[in-house]
Amino acid sequence: MAQELHVLAVDDSHVDRKVIERLLKISCCKVTAVESGTRALQYLGLDGEKSSMGIDGLKVNLILTDYSMPGMTGYELLKKIKESSALSKIPVVIMSSEKILPRIDRCLEEGAEEFLLKPVKLSDVKRLRDFILRGEGDVDKETEEKINEVCSRKRKFQDDSTTQPMPSSLGTARDIELSPESSVSSESQQPLSKQSKIG
Repeated sequence: MAQELHVLAVDDSHVDRKVIERLLKISCCKVTAVESGTRALQYLGLDGEKSSMGIDGLKVNLILTDYSMPGMTGYELLKKIKESSALSKIPVVIMSSEKILPRIDRCLEEGAEEFLLKPVKLSDVKRLRDFILRGEGDVDKETEEKINEVCSRKRKFQDDSTTQPMPSSLGTARDIELSPESSVSSESQQPLSKQSKIG
């Protein structure tokens, strides 16, 4: 499998989209980020076309969507995807900054693979990438090791490039917010998945 794994990220928050996009790219995933459920459906071709290929012809391996969005919630997007014969096999993961158990249960019952609590961490994204790899029937252990090796080289290159001193005038709160470390530091909350759901 030569191409990168492709994740469709859906979030109405520009900052959250950028954070998710950065974490996914560090984890060797190709990312398409859109700002609403409606845009996601357009990208997937659910507004008339039947296809799991995006507008640019790339197969979508995973959909990562925020729950609370204006217009169409992540739950409503999840339902539309699972109702589509062409797209129902694509794993959907819901994100939310609120831990509301009835909401979590409803999403998992509707077919969500996991429910992540924000802020999403690098460890969450790595687990999602592993989940995609397990879901791809044609990915053997050798291929998975090659992907991991490429990811390690890519991360090392990024680490090397970030060791250069940055003038203090260029360091902003936004830079700190978008750094992967800022999302990795807290390991306190665990995602709620189908397997961990009570009852």
